[in-house]
Amino acid sequence: MSAVLSLQGLTVALPRGADRPEALRQVSLDLNAGEILCVVGESGSGKSMMASAIMRLLPGNVRIAGGSILFEGRDLTQVDEAAMRALRGARIAMVFQEPMTALNPLRSIGDQIAEMFRIHTSLSTSEIEARVLALLAEVRIPEPAQAARAFPHELSGGQRQRAMIAMALALDPLVLIADEPTTALDVTTQAQILALIRDLQQRKGTAVLFITHDFGVVAEIADRVAVMQHGLLVEQGRAADVLHQPQHDYTKALIAAVPPLKAPPPRAISSETILTLEGVQKTYRSGGLFGRKRRETHAVRDVTLSLPKGGTLGVVGESGSGKSTLARCITRLVQADGGAIRLDDVDLLHLSKREARQAARRVQMVFQDPYASLNPRRRAGELVAQGPMIHGMARDAAMAKARELFALVGLDPAAIERFPHEFSGGQRQRIGLARALALEPEVLVADEPVSALDVSVQAQVLKLLADLRERLGLSIVFITHDLRVAAQVCDLVAVMKDGVVVEHGPIAEVFEAPRHAYTKALLASVPGRGFGA
Repeated sequence: MSAVLSLQGLTVALPRGADRPEALRQVSLDLNAGEILCVVGESGSGKSMMASAIMRLLPGNVRIAGGSILFEGRDLTQVDEAAMRALRGARIAMVFQEPMTALNPLRSIGDQIAEMFRIHTSLSTSEIEARVLALLAEVRIPEPAQAARAFPHELSGGQRQRAMIAMALALDPLVLIADEPTTALDVTTQAQILALIRDLQQRKGTAVLFITHDFGVVAEIADRVAVMQHGLLVEQGRAADVLHQPQHDYTKALIAAVPPLKAPPPRAISSETILTLEGVQKTYRSGGLFGRKRRETHAVRDVTLSLPKGGTLGVVGESGSGKSTLARCITRLVQADGGAIRLDDVDLLHLSKREARQAARRVQMVFQDPYASLNPRRRAGELVAQGPMIHGMARDAAMAKARELFALVGLDPAAIERFPHEFSGGQRQRIGLARALALEPEVLVADEPVSALDVSVQAQVLKLLADLRERLGLSIVFITHDLRVAAQVCDLVAVMKDGVVVEHGPIAEVFEAPRHAYTKALLASVPGRGFGA
């Protein structure tokens, strides 16, 4: 196979004061015609910086310090900006990780795709409109004409990503760079996008550079794999060879951290119930002003579940299934409209303010994005000590407790003086855990606590949660859309769709012999289903 894109000794220098001198160091890599090359590695490995360097979209304080990027006989490190503008979109196109930030919120989807033709071709307005609709149909967006008129916020996450792919493929580029294009998507939508990219690549012969940290995705679509660590290319080869016979220790560690879809042997758990949900309901209402029709969204419908003492109940489903709303009902961050939520014999839905404040100590929450949920202006120790201080503990005692909790979750107690931005993503999630544990809760509600983490950090946080459950006797409600994670940490699982629990039971039984068609569809959509430690 011939290389359509070749990196030779590429070095990208970081500004003074960064965590290392170079984002990329002496990286040599070929992308061959008609193949999908997956570049895999954790945050900070340099894989996204590689994509930005190829597109010549590096931040202003980051520069190419050496090497070459050869494409169609030219070294892209040497061409001027006008030449790069002519190449971007037309010959080398890119799909970004988060389409909501990459798309212009003030312009319709159709107009943004049409811009590619207006800039790079001499097609008439009617011809461009026809091409836009054909592209939207090609990426399987339903009702293309309606989607073309829609603004980004009016489409689902999966539809926005399809629109980005349509824009990238508008001019039949020779190379498509996809930077974590499925990370934020539900498992079924992710499977659809992966199938779409593979299908388009095969039909159009496009060479795809696919950047990811998910080895399940790699197992699903890669022809070849390149593994990055700290700016270095540590291993590359055929997908089957790298996945099943990895040579480098780092590759072996990443693959070992991938959780299998199969649940481990069941733990012995208590027959005593600590949390009971009976017929829980929550409906959101919007509209009704200026003659507009009032709209109702039934987020949670008649949910009945129970959590055994010391057990972990997983709640799985896609975005919009109601699982996060259910978590917020349990923690009283959202007031349920009906039903009962009982903690032992206390109904959390019918308490006075004073009683609710006391009950809040017993049920605490760990949020999906610790950076968004931690006040950036407060030191980490203060954030952890805040709960005990609100409930009457003296500041010195609360700060001493924060130090103890930092040690408990595997952080240096001296780090209580640092601010949230000075920690890594995995460390911030540990701070979120420490804050939730500060009031010594009996029930921990964890809402997608590892979905934004690299696979090895994810494995560390999951192990920490399991250790804390055993040491502190915690009972956990674990919300996730990642079925591999659910299989490893949950004793029981409830599958939600459109606000309804469609199936529940012991995790091994549900995953090995699912009864409901939706559960079967979710399990069938897990990328690289047979792959995992």
